Amino acid sequence: MKSLDEFPRVRFAHLPSALEEMLNLSKALGGPSIWVKRDDQIGLGVGGNKVRKLEFLMGEALSKGAKKVVTFGGVHSNHVRQTASAARKLGLEPILFILGKKPEKYKGNLLLDRLYGAELKFVDLGEAGGRMTIETAEKLMRGMARLFPSVGWRETYIIPLGGHSPVGCLGYVNAAFELAKQAEDRNLKVDYVVAAVGTGGTMAGLMAGFRLLGAGTKVIGIDVGGLWKGFKGSIARMASQVAELLGEKVPFREEDVLLYEDYVGEAYAHPTPECWEAIRLLARKEGLVLDPIYTGKAMAGLIDLVCKGVLKEGETVVFLHTGGSPSLYAFEF
Repeated sequence: MKSLDEFPRVRFAHLPSALEEMLNLSKALGGPSIWVKRDDQIGLGVGGNKVRKLEFLMGEALSKGAKKVVTFGGVHSNHVRQTASAARKLGLEPILFILGKKPEKYKGNLLLDRLYGAELKFVDLGEAGGRMTIETAEKLMRGMARLFPSVGWRETYIIPLGGHSPVGCLGYVNAAFELAKQAEDRNLKVDYVVAAVGTGGTMAGLMAGFRLLGAGTKVIGIDVGGLWKGFKGSIARMASQVAELLGEKVPFREEDVLLYEDYVGEAYAHPTPECWEAIRLLARKEGLVLDPIYTGKAMAGLIDLVCKGVLKEGETVVFLHTGGSPSLYAFEF
């Protein structure tokens, strides 16, 4: 297997991220031992899981001589915000395509996008996402971006929606390796990692990483948007591509993807009552802040899976905190 050190990389994440036991939550739920991996604290633009992906994506951008980076995301996108921060740190110009209507006021992540001085282009695709695969959406977005003269192409590097590419997913192969080492040091057997899933890259990278290690840890994804057609198949293909990028033929099948799609609610960026309750519970039991777009829904899913007996007493579950706290300040509850 190729080493991750063979790939261009900009090391600006604070790694390893902390692994903390959540004793109060575990006691309150009465099920498995629950821990949290604090990828919300790894620096760069208020932190979050995309920092790991951007280390490799920005490394490739610099290796290709890029002067600008273009990426895409929703109004509350953590990826877009962290991309803008990374670009400014590296002296690159960020151009951000925001998939939604231009708001009257800029709040949360959008406020930070503006603070970084990114060029913002709002494109309202309506409900188109649910009628296409993420691969089709990516082709559409790349074609759309080419219609804007200010983007330019000679020195522009395109980062896919959510950093969803084999190169970006290397960041979460690294996270799987990191977590496995932390668990070994604590004499823990991690049965499950639970994570919010928007585009699927974080889940795919973790799946590939644990499989390449030969670890028995399973990855549970909580779909937070219900945005994509054939989503499980897309995640399986990406996990296979990540392994292949590392020189290993490790085919993943759709049935290997433990994706729960029951916790989306009305739509992406529409918090459910269970999401808000999970946010309150974590704040009051662990002093931990979640967000209403990603981690709140993911934690609501984890809690329900404990209640249903899917996650059982005697098991160890790690909740991946993917960040997103700026979005909390765009809501009232």
